[in-house]
Amino acid sequence: MGQRPRAVEKVILDKTFWAKRRVLLTGHTGFKGAWAARWLSRLGADITGYSLPPEGGPNLFSLLGPGMRLKSHLADLRDEKSLRQAVAEADPEIVIHMAAQALVPRSYRLPVETWSVNVLGTIMLLDALVRRPALKAVIVVTSDKVYANDGTHGNSGFVESDRLGGDDPYSASKAACELAVSAWRASFAQSGPPVATVRAGNVIGGGDWAEDRLIPDFVRALAAKRALELRQPKSVRPWQHVLDPVAGYLLLAEHLATGKKLPFAFNFGPSGQELRTTLELVERLYAAFQRKPDWRHVAQPGIGEKKTLILDAGLAQKTLGWRPRLSIDQAIDWTVEWYAAHSAGSPMAAITDAQIARYESLA
Repeated sequence: MGQRPRAVEKVILDKTFWAKRRVLLTGHTGFKGAWAARWLSRLGADITGYSLPPEGGPNLFSLLGPGMRLKSHLADLRDEKSLRQAVAEADPEIVIHMAAQALVPRSYRLPVETWSVNVLGTIMLLDALVRRPALKAVIVVTSDKVYANDGTHGNSGFVESDRLGGDDPYSASKAACELAVSAWRASFAQSGPPVATVRAGNVIGGGDWAEDRLIPDFVRALAAKRALELRQPKSVRPWQHVLDPVAGYLLLAEHLATGKKLPFAFNFGPSGQELRTTLELVERLYAAFQRKPDWRHVAQPGIGEKKTLILDAGLAQKTLGWRPRLSIDQAIDWTVEWYAAHSAGSPMAAITDAQIARYESLA
C-alpha cells in the first residue's frame, strides 16, 4: 500500500470574491508577478499591471500574458504622472505591490536605484492611492531579508516582531520599506483601507530567468553544459514554490478586504522540516534532471550573504489558516517539470495553468 499524502491544511481562495474584482498588481512582468497575474486572471479578476518592461531573453510574462484579463502599463514606479494615471484608470479595490529591485548582487552595483525604487517607489504608490473610495486592501511585498540577521538566531525562525535591519543595500532597502509603510499607515492611513506587508522565503518555480538566482543559474549552466557556480553552497534558506507565498498574499487580501482586524505584517515560509542548504537543493535538482552534479564554489568578495535564514510562519497559520501546500521535494519536482516542458517547446500557459489547478486541488 502506498504512503498517504502528508496532511496539509487546505487553503481555498474564494473565487466569488475575486470574480471581476479590480486589482492593481505592480511588478506583473517579473517572475512572482507573472504567476500572480496568471492566477488572478484564472480567478476572474480585472487586473491592471504596472511594471517595467520584462528584461531581455526568455521571460515568463511574455509566455503567459496573451489571453489574460490584464491591462498592462509599462513604466517606472517613480514616474509619478504614469503611476497616478494607471491608478486612476484601474480604480483598484485590491492592490498587490510587488514591483522592486529584488536582486542582492545588483543592489551592490546599483545601490541608489535599489533604495530609490524599493522605498521611494513604494511611498509614491501609497501616495497615489490616497482617497481612492473603492480601495479595500493594500499588500506590500517585501522580503525574508528584512530582519536584522547577526547570525546568532540559530535554527529558530524570525517572527514578525523581530528587529528589522540589513547589511546589504537590498536587505536594508526592504527593511526601510517596512518602516516607511508603517509610518505611512500611522500618519495617513488610520481611517483608510488596511495596508499590510508580507515577507516570503526564497521562491522557486518555473519561469524564473533573473540573473544571480539559483534556479535560473542552474538552468543556464545545464543548457550550456558547464559547471554551476555557487556563492554560498552551505547556506540555509527558506526555499518554497512560488505558488505558496502567492496563495498567502491573495488569502490575506481576502481577509483584509472583508474588514477583519489582523496584524499588519506576515511571514510566508516553509515549515522547519523543509529547510535545505543550497547544495542539498542543487544536488536534488541534478538528480531530477538525471545529471551528475557539476558545480564549483565561487566566492564573491564584498557581497555579504548570511549563512542561515529561517522564517516562522506561525502567525499566518494561526490567523489566516495558511500553510505551505508543497514540500520542498514537490516544489523541486514542479519546477523541473516546468523547465523540462519549456525545453520541449510545450505551450507554457497551459503548463502553468495546469500547475495552478493542481495546486488548488491539493488537500
